[in-house]
Amino acid sequence: MLESAEVGHSVSKAAYAQHEPRLREALLNAQFDLSQSKKGPVLLIISGVEGGGRSETANKLTEWMDPRHIRVMAFGERACEELVRPPAWRYWRALPPKGRIGIFLNAWYTEIVAARVEGQLDKTGFEFYLQETRSYERMLFDEGFILLKFWIHLSKNASRERLQEIERKGRPRKSPYKVDFKHARAYQKLRPLWEEMLRETSTAEAPWTIVEGEDERYRHLTVGKVLLDAIAHAPSERPRRPHAAGPTPSVVDNVRFLRDLNLTQQLSRAQYDVQLVKWQTRLAALTQHKRFRDHSLILGFEGSDAAGKGSAIRRVTGALDARQYVTVPIAAPTDEEKLYPYLWRFWRNVPPRGGITIFDRTWYGRVLVERVEGYCAEFDWRRAYEEINQFEEQLTEGGAVLCKFWLQVSKAEQYKRFKAREKTAFKRFKITPDDWRNRAKWDAYEQAVADMVDRTSTEIAPWTLVEADDKYFARIKVLKTIARQLEAALG
Repeated sequence: MLESAEVGHSVSKAAYAQHEPRLREALLNAQFDLSQSKKGPVLLIISGVEGGGRSETANKLTEWMDPRHIRVMAFGERACEELVRPPAWRYWRALPPKGRIGIFLNAWYTEIVAARVEGQLDKTGFEFYLQETRSYERMLFDEGFILLKFWIHLSKNASRERLQEIERKGRPRKSPYKVDFKHARAYQKLRPLWEEMLRETSTAEAPWTIVEGEDERYRHLTVGKVLLDAIAHAPSERPRRPHAAGPTPSVVDNVRFLRDLNLTQQLSRAQYDVQLVKWQTRLAALTQHKRFRDHSLILGFEGSDAAGKGSAIRRVTGALDARQYVTVPIAAPTDEEKLYPYLWRFWRNVPPRGGITIFDRTWYGRVLVERVEGYCAEFDWRRAYEEINQFEEQLTEGGAVLCKFWLQVSKAEQYKRFKAREKTAFKRFKITPDDWRNRAKWDAYEQAVADMVDRTSTEIAPWTLVEADDKYFARIKVLKTIARQLEAALG
C-alpha cells in the first residue's frame, strides 16, 4: 500500500499558485455550508511517518478556512486526568459537534502501534484493538460523521533526511506534538505494522488516503481536495449499511423471566433498619479502601415508572462521601447533546479512578424509550446493543466496577403508586401525562426490557433485576449487590 506514496509526487510553485486560491475559496464556502446544514460533523485523522508534515498540514487547513470552527487536537502522552480514566475517554470528549470540523493528529492509531512496538501488545492484542477501532469508526459513521483518515508517508531515505534536518535545526519546542525520534529511527520495524494497520482499518465507512509527504505543496493540495470533495458530496441522509438482525420472535418467550420475578418478597421495617445499617456501613468502608483508588464505580439505574429508583439512589448516596460521587439524572437530550453521538453525554461523565458516578436513567434509553416511542430508527436501536457492550467493556477495562439495575414493579403496584402521587402534594411533580402514556405501552416496554437484558447482560457487566414492589426489599438488594461487586473487584 505504501509504495504508491514513494514515487516522488510534487507540485510546482506555478501550479500551486494557480490552484491554491481556488481551493481555499471553495473550502471556505464548503465550511460555511456545513455549519448551516448541520451535516457532519467532519473528523480528520492525520497520522503517518514522523517528520512527514502532519502538524504543518493541519496548520494549512486552519489557515485556509475559518479557524473558529475547527478544533485541532494533538494527542501525545496522557495527561493526569486521562490516566485515571478509560483510554477512549480523551477521544470522546474531543469529538466535534455537528456542523464543525475536528482534526486529530495521530489519535488512537499512534497509541496502538506504539504499544505493539514496545511489547505491551502481542499480535493477538494488536489485532483485537484494530477490530475495536473498526467498530468505533463504524459507529461514528452511523452517527453521521464524515470520517477522513490521512496517512502522511515518507520513504525511508526521505524520512532519514527529514529527521536529520529537524535535528540540525533543533528539535521542535512549539510544535503541537513532539517528534518521537526513537520510533522514527525504527522505520524498518514499524513499516510492516503500518501496512497491517492501514490494510485492516481501511473500510468503506472510513478509508485511508495515503499521501506522499515529501513535497509540502502536493501534500497540502491533496488533503485539501479530499476534504472539499467529502464535504461537498456528503449526502443529507446516509444510506443504511447492512446490519445484523436484532431480536426475533422464537418459541421461547423471553419476557417470562420478568413475569416470573417474585415481586411478593418483602422486609419488615425492623429487618430493613438492621440491614440498611449493615450494608451502608460495608459500602462506605469499601469506597474508602485504599484499593478503591485503582478503580471507579459506575451505577446505572433503570426501571418501570414509579419503581423507586430515586429512593434506592438516596440510600446508596447515604453511605458515600459527598466529595466522592456525582449523580447524573438523564432526561431528553439537550440541544448541545443532540449535536453529538448518543454515548457522548455518558462518556463525558465517566468518573476518574477513586470516583463514583450514579446515572439515574442511562445509555439504555436508546433501546428502551427511544425504541418504544419511535424517537430513533429501528436500525439505530438495533445497532446500539453492540455499541453499548463495547462501551461497557471499555469502562471495565479502564478499572470501572459497573453495576446495572432494573427495578421491576407489578402493573397493579405501579397504578397504586401513580394514584398516591396524584393525591400527595409534595409528590405531584413525580407524576405526568407521560407516565400514564408509558403505562399504556406496558407490553411494548416489557419486550424492550427483555431484549435489552438478553443482549447486554454480560459477564463483565451483568444486569441485576430488582423486585421492587416492596421498597425496603429493593433498597437492600441494591446496596447488597453494589457491596458484593466491589468486594469481588477489590479482592
